[in-house]
Amino acid sequence: MAQTTKKIQQYKTDAVNKLKEHLSAAPDLIFSDFRGLSFPQMIDLRAKLTEKGTTYRVVRNTFARIAMKEAGLPDASSWLEGPTALAFLGADPSPAAKIMMDFTRGAPLTIKGGVISGKLFSAKEIEALSRLPGRLDLLASLMGTMNAPLRNMMYAMNGVASKLVRTLAAVAEKKEKDAQ
Repeated sequence: MAQTTKKIQQYKTDAVNKLKEHLSAAPDLIFSDFRGLSFPQMIDLRAKLTEKGTTYRVVRNTFARIAMKEAGLPDASSWLEGPTALAFLGADPSPAAKIMMDFTRGAPLTIKGGVISGKLFSAKEIEALSRLPGRLDLLASLMGTMNAPLRNMMYAMNGVASKLVRTLAAVAEKKEKDAQ
């Protein structure tokens, strides 16, 4: 009996390798079902996500399964059914999640779930992530908190010096009146 071997076509291997490159550059993902989105809506969503450093691509589910397995990401096979698009998130996942959740309110986009920092996130958890402030907002808040004691001390010291100057000016003014 002859054994048959299955030859994997080159374009499939290339597609999986390209997905692995995207996953190595941005391992945080949001899975979505884009059924019902019109072409202009898809262009609008991609443009908004691109501003935040996120790539949004429609992928073949089998290619995504293989690429995720080879990249060492958790199994998200339950979300890789039906038409699926992946948002490859940048350094800060919060702004992209916020854009996608806002987009679901006005368009037929459905969030299936996500992989953030190597952990599976449900659609509800992605929604909660979208409500959190972004990394830059948190850093700004932290810096404001760290600067507050120094700023308050500067105001206190400045207040003492200006009070001394006003007191000296009042004494000088009084002495001028008394001399006249």
